Amino acid sequence: MQDKARIEQHWKFESMAKFALIGAVIGLVLISIFLMGVKHADPSWPKYWQLKPLVIVPLAAAAGGAFFYFMNGFSRRGFWVGLLARIVGLICFIIALWLGTVLGLDGTLWD
Repeated sequence: MQDKARIEQHWKFESMAKFALIGAVIGLVLISIFLMGVKHADPSWPKYWQLKPLVIVPLAAAAGGAFFYFMNGFSRRGFWVGLLARIVGLICFIIALWLGTVLGLDGTLWD
């Protein structure tokens, strides 16, 4: 029973939302910088083609940030378990960011 109470203490929605928000901001900044580099968009693309990546990439990065928060919860179980959990969380965040970028730019820059 004590373990369940301890887990509930560490897995709070506010903390997870903070990590998700940080991930979303990272995704938004990176995709914004990437989209600013486009000087001449293809005329066959929709008029507001930039909106799709500006929505999908931060959402995917927010999911990656939330996953990183959950993996970060394992850091209290010892040094090596914590280090492994943070590395896995970081790798999964990068994968979520990359997949969000691919999905966001599909049909335009990622063709």
